Amino acid sequence: MTAGRPGPAAGPEGPDAHGAYGTDGAFVAAVDGLADPLNDPLPGGHTSPWFRSDTVPAAEPAAPSSYGEGYAAHQGPQQPQGAPNEWYDPAGYQRDWYGPQEPSARRAAADSVAPVAPAEERAPAPVPDIQDFTAEPRTEVLARIPAEPGPEAPLDPAPAPGGRAERRRAAKGRGRRRPGAAPEQQAAPAAAVPMSRVEARRAARAAKDSPAVIASRAVGEVFISLGVLMLLFVTYQLWWTNVRADQIAGKETNRIQDEWANGDRKPGVFAPGEGFAIMHIPKLDVVAPIAEGIDKEKVLDRGMIGHYGEGKLKTAMPSDKQGNFSVAGHRNTHGEPFRYINKLKPGDPIVVETRDAYYTYEMAHILPQTSPSNISVIEPIPVGSGFTKPGRYLTLTTCTPEFTSTYRLIVWGKMVDERPRSEGKPDALVG
Repeated sequence: MTAGRPGPAAGPEGPDAHGAYGTDGAFVAAVDGLADPLNDPLPGGHTSPWFRSDTVPAAEPAAPSSYGEGYAAHQGPQQPQGAPNEWYDPAGYQRDWYGPQEPSARRAAADSVAPVAPAEERAPAPVPDIQDFTAEPRTEVLARIPAEPGPEAPLDPAPAPGGRAERRRAAKGRGRRRPGAAPEQQAAPAAAVPMSRVEARRAARAAKDSPAVIASRAVGEVFISLGVLMLLFVTYQLWWTNVRADQIAGKETNRIQDEWANGDRKPGVFAPGEGFAIMHIPKLDVVAPIAEGIDKEKVLDRGMIGHYGEGKLKTAMPSDKQGNFSVAGHRNTHGEPFRYINKLKPGDPIVVETRDAYYTYEMAHILPQTSPSNISVIEPIPVGSGFTKPGRYLTLTTCTPEFTSTYRLIVWGKMVDERPRSEGKPDALVG
């Protein structure tokens, strides 16, 4: 802010002849006393950056006595009392009124300055018209003031052109924020333009899946579900059926042995599905119960070996003096007791244990593949076995290839030993 106006004073022309600034040198002192934040000197320093000690004129002993004389004196080399001892050279005025220049331009301006003449020969320094301080409207001055430094506004802007008052206003305006929203709000994107009802319907329709996508998704889910079901079925067939069949077959073997030990069972005709013997195949580590009949659900699927003992497929028992004791069993799943009978070699023992005796057979021949309808393989003298006369034979039948029931695999054996239980186990089971 500027200093207050000095009061009326009596001059040569009378009291307050020229207004508030009628005092001798009062106007000049008031103008020089204005605060300039850009040019205020440091303590002990000089007011102007272009101060030159060799150009400082000697102070006049007497001050003018009137407004006119004071104004004219200010235009000369003399300085009013109380004013700073400084002198404005031409280069300094150029920077003051027209802004900073490039270093090269400043050097050129400094080099072009002529030597300062003595005080007696120097012309009075021009003083800007008082109208320069008030000629330009305040709004135009403020419009040129940058809001705050930014990418496009230099951190140290040039002094505003014009008088000292304009530069003072520009200095006060620096660092202020422009009126309006905060930078965060100004950077926020503009609100989306609301869509019309037709546009909203089109957008919703485009967001929906097409019938082809829905159909393909449904088909994919069906295939995935079928794949999971198939995997579960395979796991059930290959793993769980064996576990369950082994449990049932083991219980049936224990029951048969308990009956033999207690003497509760007498020789006679066995009911379908009833266990009456135990088969041992030492080479394959097989111990499985033999039940009457070849019913799939009652016998074979329960992990037991079924005896052909019904109807046209009826065959002899191990205790008969001659005949063909024929049995069937699963090769895969449900306990799979005949899984590896194709690995038997001629001479390998097969023992059938009954309530009264042990019957030992030796493997004789194998038929890798035949039709399921070929029942001649279980006749008393089996066709294709190589046996030519009646005897006590054993026939094992199962499905082939593995995991199918397209054909039948046949293994034949011939009895070589009959040992009563009272004499102990045969050598094939002891060794």
